[in-house]
Amino acid sequence: MKVLQFTLPVAHENSVIVQEDIMAAFYPYLHRHHEAQLMWIQEGEGTLLAGTAMHPFKPGDIFMLGANQPHLFKSNPEYFAQDSNRQSRSTMIFFDPNGKLEPLFSLPEMTLLRGFIQQYAGGFKIPAAMAPAVFQQILAIREAGNVDKLTLFLQLLKTLYLANNELTPLSDVSTQQVSESEGIRIGHIYNYLMQRYDTAISLEAVAAEAHMTPQAFCRYFKKHTGQTLVTFLNRLRVNEACKKLTTSQTDGIATVAYTCGFNSLTNFNRTFKSIMGTSPRQYLDGYKAKVAE
Repeated sequence: MKVLQFTLPVAHENSVIVQEDIMAAFYPYLHRHHEAQLMWIQEGEGTLLAGTAMHPFKPGDIFMLGANQPHLFKSNPEYFAQDSNRQSRSTMIFFDPNGKLEPLFSLPEMTLLRGFIQQYAGGFKIPAAMAPAVFQQILAIREAGNVDKLTLFLQLLKTLYLANNELTPLSDVSTQQVSESEGIRIGHIYNYLMQRYDTAISLEAVAAEAHMTPQAFCRYFKKHTGQTLVTFLNRLRVNEACKKLTTSQTDGIATVAYTCGFNSLTNFNRTFKSIMGTSPRQYLDGYKAKVAE
């Protein structure tokens, strides 16, 4: 049996680490690392779980994740099919503001950038309009030598800092302080739910998977996620519905509702609007209008 870790080591001698991954699907387990991570999705689609918040991802997206922030880039189901020829590719920059770079960030001249990193401990997504420029900076950092790599990295942080007013945090960091063992346990529960969101999931089944009574599980899940199981499931299903509604292969709103685990169109419409602030039809029309621009 494979032994999983919640806190993954990023082994490297440098203070700014650039890593490129090409694989069938992204690493499928909830984890964290001491380093902050800038993640450029070059190929692959799925759902980013950052803390307890969910965000769809696609090629061209860039996310910043805070140091020690639990996260999971869950590839869509088609990436796990045995006959799939799809691949997932990303370029990442890791840096530990509390490790080797701490003396640098402690300098008076770094006050603004240090505050910026602390402000977004819950991570953020790079605005689409900025992405091409950030792509180029990431590539330059990847190709640079040691001294130039650090200089270009600081220039990248400055670029992100200057876009502060356009950034929205990915998640609230208040519920993210968990132990190693609890992180593994919560990750197992998340995977169970994300693999079965399109089916009827009972509290009893999830509690049994976690080896708890239903009552104990409800308390545990709310304590560690800040949400009830129903709320988390609804957000998960609506997130999947958003992805399906904005694909060219969508078969209509009713089909999307049932394939995302909702037992009625009325329930889907009500839940979708409560989470997204708009109806599925308005969401779809708004997406089509943006594409047509």
